[in-house]
Amino acid sequence: MEALQDSLGYQFRDHELLEQALTHPSRVAEQRAGGRDYQRLEFLGDAVLQLVLTERLFLLLPDEAEGGLTKTRANLVSKGALAECARRLGVGNHLQLGKGEEASGGRERESNLADALEALVGAVYLDGGLEAVGTIVREIMAEDLEAAIDGADISNPKGQLQEVLQSIDRESPVYRIVDEAGPDHLKQFEAEVTWRGISLGAGRGSSKKAAEAKAARRALDERLWLAETGESGGEERSHREPPADVPAPRCDETEPAN
Repeated sequence: MEALQDSLGYQFRDHELLEQALTHPSRVAEQRAGGRDYQRLEFLGDAVLQLVLTERLFLLLPDEAEGGLTKTRANLVSKGALAECARRLGVGNHLQLGKGEEASGGRERESNLADALEALVGAVYLDGGLEAVGTIVREIMAEDLEAAIDGADISNPKGQLQEVLQSIDRESPVYRIVDEAGPDHLKQFEAEVTWRGISLGAGRGSSKKAAEAKAARRALDERLWLAETGESGGEERSHREPPADVPAPRCDETEPAN
């Protein structure tokens, strides 16, 4: 597992901790030979992650009120955000899964990736202490911290958008940076997301990641592909349509056109 340790930027002294952090419960149940899965380390890692990120946000946002700090931290530790971080590290490639979990796509399952990342944080804490794990968390989540502080939704809106669109057509959405302005220390980026030639949304942020995440979130909110593809939109449209027993407004009650 040298590749994963290189991605983490940490070499374990106790390799059994690393192995446990990557062992899914299905693997232990299947082997029926004892051993430990990652659930206890996940429990510990969740608390350690909360502490490290709380301290980081406290220092980076000295004027933010408690409510704002809590909201930003919740964004950072959401399943989607942690799973996205795990994907960047290649955690899925190293998971020890049972045959059934493997066959059902467990290496890419969001909950598995997020749980394993928390377990890895717990394992590093036990192996190297709070200072070591704090350094690693700040490093592997640097992009996420920047985006979350910028107000972007990092609970993987890009992944959500891709999943929705690929249920209609296998073509993936395309992101491009259409504008950047400001000095290097205050740079602002604008990203646009398109799909099948349709412009679905745009967003601005202090990093490309934040701008793309905001563009994806705007696309999910606006759902502009519905008109182009003829998809019904289901629940997305139903709440906008008045009930059948509500009469339409009379012509003399409508506002004049501008």
